[in-house]
Amino acid sequence: MPRSLGLTAYLAFARRQPRRFKPSITDRPKGELIWLHCSDPARVRSLAQLGLRLAHVRGDTPKVLITTAGDAVPSQSLPEGAIWQECPGENPDDINDFLEHWQPDLLIWLGKWLRPALIVASAERMPAMLLEPGSPMLENKRWRVGPEPIRATLARFSIILADTPANESRFRSILPETVEVQASGPLTEEAPALGCVDSDLEDLRETLAGRPVWLAARVQPEEMPAVLTAYRAALRLSHRLLLAVVPDSPAQVAAIDRQITDQNWRVAYWDDGAFPQRDTQVVLAESSQELGLWYRVAPVSFVGSSLVSGHGGRDPLEPAALGSAVLYGPSVRNHLESYTRLANAGAARIVRDADSLATALIQLAAPDQLAAMAHAGWQVISQTAEVTDTIVAYAQRLLDEQEAAQ
Repeated sequence: MPRSLGLTAYLAFARRQPRRFKPSITDRPKGELIWLHCSDPARVRSLAQLGLRLAHVRGDTPKVLITTAGDAVPSQSLPEGAIWQECPGENPDDINDFLEHWQPDLLIWLGKWLRPALIVASAERMPAMLLEPGSPMLENKRWRVGPEPIRATLARFSIILADTPANESRFRSILPETVEVQASGPLTEEAPALGCVDSDLEDLRETLAGRPVWLAARVQPEEMPAVLTAYRAALRLSHRLLLAVVPDSPAQVAAIDRQITDQNWRVAYWDDGAFPQRDTQVVLAESSQELGLWYRVAPVSFVGSSLVSGHGGRDPLEPAALGSAVLYGPSVRNHLESYTRLANAGAARIVRDADSLATALIQLAAPDQLAAMAHAGWQVISQTAEVTDTIVAYAQRLLDEQEAAQ
């Protein structure tokens, strides 16, 4: 492919950039390796989940390589199987060392911030996809002279998946036909499919016999006073209401149990094999591995580690995927994108203290309110799955074509 004047000038500029790449101490995993570059650090978990799903579909032990814009380690925790590596700079020797060590089979680049030297060198070795380029820009702010190399850099991608039809049309008009351009919608964090033991679910539903349940999931001990105060208020209008509690960590069970028993609530201990009886008020489950069961049973879930600062919130897509309306506190920085999507769709509601939590529980006693929130949550989950399916299908095609050509 002929180079543009802007790209040629930029690559000459890149050769003068200082070397800064630090060789990885992590060995390259065996088998096919998907390389994911996230130019928006706030979305690194979403991109990592996409890559791991693709690796799983390909039949390999799910392992993916993650690089991010800038030099900082991602602020979000990465799912198991995602290997983070500091991204090389634009110096060709740095890029070569990086590519020789990792030898990725596919590059998936998310976002508008481009590194032309890295993209050009990578596209010569493997197929490359670009997701949501928006209005593309150069990440290197020191490039000030000559024509911009953006259009020529975009032409190095095999497939560009735009987030809107308008962006799709714009990229089609400026790029050669060798670049496939489609609209896929925005990539968002996926909902994990939490499982449960079917026999436990059947037995529990039979025991409850239609009794209303709400869940306080992944709660911290400091959140329990508000949870129990709200529960007491809600009981005045729904005297059969049952509270299920799942601490954020098994290490917190004793502290949470002490608060419950000090207030003389009647407790059933799930991990001891106890099912809730007619007079049981609280079910305490020690392990978050049981959340797949409780999200299915509870039409309303307060997702904890969010009402007090310092914990960052927990994944709200888990309950939404299983039909549970989501309540949450204001401290959810680790999953802000997911909470925002659910709240904007009407599938999640913020609470700030015991009073607002009680008010939400009372309002959600109305079946129509619950049904509307559950339906909205399911729509959000379905849209996410559709976009991910589209991206994975295109990525699989590129990998298959690459494999056939070798």
